[in-house]
Amino acid sequence: MNEKKIIIAIDGHSSCGKSTMAKSLAKKLGYVYIDSGAMYRVVTLVALRKGWIVNKVPDTEKVIAGLSDIKITFKWDEELGKNTTFLNGENVEDEIRQLEVSENVSPISTIAEVRHEMVRQQRQNGKNKGIVMDGRDIGTVVFPDAELKIFMTASPEIRAQRRYLELTEKGDKVNFEEILANVEGRDKIDSNRAVSPLKKADDALILDNSNLNREQQLEWTINKVREITEEK
Repeated sequence: MNEKKIIIAIDGHSSCGKSTMAKSLAKKLGYVYIDSGAMYRVVTLVALRKGWIVNKVPDTEKVIAGLSDIKITFKWDEELGKNTTFLNGENVEDEIRQLEVSENVSPISTIAEVRHEMVRQQRQNGKNKGIVMDGRDIGTVVFPDAELKIFMTASPEIRAQRRYLELTEKGDKVNFEEILANVEGRDKIDSNRAVSPLKKADDALILDNSNLNREQQLEWTINKVREITEEK
């Protein structure tokens, strides 16, 4: 495959396997996977270290003021075979996954200034190309000039069935109709929210994976990448 690297933006409905696809694709191509969730965890980690969160309530002014001292980058770790998150050059991949961070990330992620700074850094990470990122507004807001934009979807029934099987395999007692209602409800909320609504970019390719397994989806995407890189 041509060595020229591109930006790949993957958007789509909930329970479509966007993150799984993005991580697999990044691994296959040797690209960097930009984990937006990890970025909010890094800010949360800094806030916890600095004492800017008390009883799960962040000091918003201090968090905002401290953003200028936070630089988040990602690197593929060949030895570990996974994406790694760095804070100002420090490997914090394991630390940001700890329970204390998980319990405090939600209030941090709702701060508008934090969200704006994370988008700025996501774009900064993408300057050298060779990245994959997934979400709900990656192709429309974060990387509107991405060379490859994919909008993943599947029927609500298929997505609900996948979620149902995932939960029942864990031993959870769940109701399919309730899961289906949840999936349809999330679609409506995601598409109509005021901030970062789910929207297909005009130039995005639709990947309906209702009847495709993970290997078939990856092969389809790799072929699209090949078509673009060979044209460059």
